[in-house]
Amino acid sequence: MTIDYSEKIPNNVGLAENRTLQRALEHWQPEFRHWWADMGPEGSTNFDVYLRTAISVDPKGWAHFDYVKMPDYRWGIFLNPAEEGRQVNFGAHRGEAAWQEVPGEYRSNLRRLIVTQGDTEPASVEQQRHLGLTAPSLYDLRNLFQVNVEEGRHLWAMVYLLHAYFGRDGREEAEGLLERRSGDADNPRILGAFNEKTPDWLSFFMFTYFTDRDGKYQLASLAESGFDPLARTCRFMLTEEAHHMFVGESGVGRVIQRTCEVMNQLKTDDPARIRAAGVIDLPTIQRYLNFHFSVTMDLFGADVSSNAATFYTTGLKGRFDETKIADDHTLVGATYPVLEVRDGRLVSVEVPALNALNEKLRDDYIRDAAAGVERWNRIVEKAGLPFRLRVPHKAFHRKIGPLSAVHVDPEGRVVDDAAWKRHEREWLPSAEDRAFVSSLMGRVTDRGRFAAWIAPPARGINNQPVDFEYVRFG
Repeated sequence: MTIDYSEKIPNNVGLAENRTLQRALEHWQPEFRHWWADMGPEGSTNFDVYLRTAISVDPKGWAHFDYVKMPDYRWGIFLNPAEEGRQVNFGAHRGEAAWQEVPGEYRSNLRRLIVTQGDTEPASVEQQRHLGLTAPSLYDLRNLFQVNVEEGRHLWAMVYLLHAYFGRDGREEAEGLLERRSGDADNPRILGAFNEKTPDWLSFFMFTYFTDRDGKYQLASLAESGFDPLARTCRFMLTEEAHHMFVGESGVGRVIQRTCEVMNQLKTDDPARIRAAGVIDLPTIQRYLNFHFSVTMDLFGADVSSNAATFYTTGLKGRFDETKIADDHTLVGATYPVLEVRDGRLVSVEVPALNALNEKLRDDYIRDAAAGVERWNRIVEKAGLPFRLRVPHKAFHRKIGPLSAVHVDPEGRVVDDAAWKRHEREWLPSAEDRAFVSSLMGRVTDRGRFAAWIAPPARGINNQPVDFEYVRFG
C-alpha cells in the first residue's frame, strides 16, 4: 500500500474515515512540532538533509530518498498489512483470534507497555540534540538526522495507538510523552538509560549499537502481541530500527579501524601516545562499551518479574521470535535460570520461566550484541594487533534488581567496595576519559572529509558516493 503524502498526516490506517480520531491527532500535531523545535536537533532548521521517507509498507522499495528540511519531514502513521486469520500465539489465549480492540481487562497493562515504548522515542532525540554541532562528517551528520526523524515517527506510531484505542486516558498519555524530558530532575523519562547524557559521538555510536538493539528486542516482543494493531505497528518500526543499529555498529567499527591504523603507524599500544595522535585508544573504547552495555542490561527489567509473567500469560507481549520456539507457548511448569548472589558468589538458580521472561530476552540480546563485538574484533585482528574487545558479564554495573546490591567485575566475580573503587577507572569511563573524547569532537563539514579519529565508511548511503553532499547548509 502506497502512503498518500497529500494528507496532513500521512498514514495507511484510513485516518480520513475517522474524523474524531483525525481531529484529535491534528490537535496533537502542532504540539509535536513545538517539541521538535524545542528539543529536536539543534541548529538544523535550515539544512537540506538527504533523508529516506517511508512511502510504502511493502518491503520492496518501501523508502524514498531526497533532500528534506528537517521541520518539513512528513512524519506519519504506518502499520504493516493485516494478516488474515492471525491468532494469539502464546499465553492463556493461545489459538484465539488476535484482538482488533483492546480487551477491557488488559487495558491498563497494554497502555503501560505502549507508553513505556513511546517514551523512549522522543527521549533519544533529546539525548542526541547537540550532537550535530560536533559531527565528524556530512555522512555521519546525515545518519544522525535520519535516526532522529525516525525516532520521531516511532513516537507518532505509539501516539496513534493511544489516541485510537484508549480514549481520554490515551490522549492524556500522548500529551505526557511531549512533557517529560530526558535527564530532567522533576519530570524525567520513564527508563533510566534514556536519562543518561549522550555527550559525544563515541557515546552516540555505542548508544545506537547497544541501546537501539534493546529497542529491536522489545519491539520484536511487542510485535508478537495478541493486540493486532500494536503487533502491526511494531513490525514496521523494526524495518526502520535496522538502520539505527547499522549506524552504531559501523560507527564504532570505523573508530576502531582508525585507532588501529594509528597504532600501526606509530608502532605502539601506549594509550598516552595514541591519544596524543588524536585518536581514541582501545582501552577507552572498551570502557565505553562496558558502560553502554551495562546500562542497556537494566532496560530489560528485573531478572524475576511478575509483570513479565502477566504480560505473557495475557497475550500482551511475547518472546523474541515466539513462533520459532519449540515449546508449548504457555510455559506452565517450565523453568529458566537466573543469577543470584549466595555466599559472595554468583550462582544460577532455576525459577518459573514465566517470571524469567525478562532474563530470557536479555540473554537473547546478549548473544546478538556479542556477535557484533566479535565483528569489531576482526577489524583489530586484521590490523595484526593482539587486543580484544569483550562484552562484560551481564551482572556487571547493574542498577536495578537484586544484582544492584553487589559489585560485580566484568568477568562476573563479586568484589567488595574497596576492590570496585580501585578498579572502577579501568572498567568504566572516567571523567578524564570523557573529557578527552569530548576534546576530539568538532564539526567537519567539507564534502568527503572525516574527523581524524574516525575512518570513512566503505560505501555511502543509497548507493551514493562517500563524498556525496549528504547535508546542504542553508
